[in-house]
Amino acid sequence: MSTPASTAVHPDVRKNPRDARRASLGSYLGATLEFYDFVIYSTASAIVFPAVFFSGIDPALGIVLSYVTLAAGYVARPVGAVVFGHFGDRLGRRQMLVVTMIIMGAASIGIGLIPGSAAIGGFAAVLLVTLRVVQGFAVGGEWAGASLMSIEHAQTARRGFAGAVVQSGGPSGAVLATLTFSLVSLMPQEMLLSWGWRIPFLASAVLVIVAILVRLGVKESPEFEATEATEGTPRVPLFSTFSQNGISVLLVVLTALSPFFLQSLTATFGLQYAIGNGNEQAPALWMLTISNALTIFATLFFAALSDRFGRVRLMVIGFVVSGALVWVAFGLLAQPNLAAVLLAFIILQPIGNAMITGPLAAYMADLFPVRNRFTGVGVSYQLAATIAAGFAPLVATGLIGAAGGATYLLTSLVSVLALIGIIAVLTSRRIRVE
Repeated sequence: MSTPASTAVHPDVRKNPRDARRASLGSYLGATLEFYDFVIYSTASAIVFPAVFFSGIDPALGIVLSYVTLAAGYVARPVGAVVFGHFGDRLGRRQMLVVTMIIMGAASIGIGLIPGSAAIGGFAAVLLVTLRVVQGFAVGGEWAGASLMSIEHAQTARRGFAGAVVQSGGPSGAVLATLTFSLVSLMPQEMLLSWGWRIPFLASAVLVIVAILVRLGVKESPEFEATEATEGTPRVPLFSTFSQNGISVLLVVLTALSPFFLQSLTATFGLQYAIGNGNEQAPALWMLTISNALTIFATLFFAALSDRFGRVRLMVIGFVVSGALVWVAFGLLAQPNLAAVLLAFIILQPIGNAMITGPLAAYMADLFPVRNRFTGVGVSYQLAATIAAGFAPLVATGLIGAAGGATYLLTSLVSVLALIGIIAVLTSRRIRVE
């Protein structure tokens, strides 16, 4: 891929290594909180929420309704991406990241305080959906701002790694979440459903406080400041994004469908599928935790490789590997054997998906100019997340049901999404940002 003009608009911008490290740390903490919240909600939606918020109805319907609340948060994400992207491209990245962190943390803590349906009836589910939507709205602006702060503070030769620091917050948050839920899952079932499940949500307050303190000390993106001084800022970033960089939005969405679908599928349906095939809940969560821990290092490793050998080349390999090995992974998840479950999770995450998600942030940033990059990256990322990750558990449940319990329809879909990703990243080589 030729170097987009957006990465060379201000080659003389002075970047302080200390500021770059602090920006990466603040962005990493935010991404960790985002994925911590995502995984604890996803896990709870699979094993707790059907009984807590949808009691008194058919268990299968309760699971579906629980997944619907998961999807509701994703629907709000593109709206948040538009709102925070607008102000992030006009006023700067730094202020938006403090706001999104406060809103996101408050919503997560609020979920942990909602009484169950046994106490307040259907209003409990209404509160759950409302807070999930608020959380999704904040997350809509969080990832793009965090990624750009890290990437735009970094030297050109390290942009892939800088973006991957934020991406590694995903598996880091997942490790924290699965560790926490693994511990609370050791409680007696009655205690877990009564109050134990609330602990992971309330514990997010610690991450919120630390992340806000770090972000308050981060300077504004030097690339944004240089662009603002020489070009000004767009009046309506959303309009300029689609009128000038609409193809980039489409390519990013198509590229991200496969990894986002696979991430959500693993954390929710994959875990439930393994448990449903004879594996105990707590040990299966530990297997997922080990896989997430390995993904942290795999994400950074593959991002560093992308800085040296090119993002497109590495991502194509990742799509091929993940699209092919997903068939093996689901065969392993069907075995009542924890070693097989662990190997399946490793195949789904650090082996294939990390090759794509490691370089992904820098790949996306390279497709948009600085002046509307927050909006472009945020909207395209969240559209892909809503389409793929938000509805992955529902889609998986429907496909498994349509196949009479078999997984061939589901794994075929994953392979097709991987093929779409290959076409998208290869096409991106023709894009030159102006």
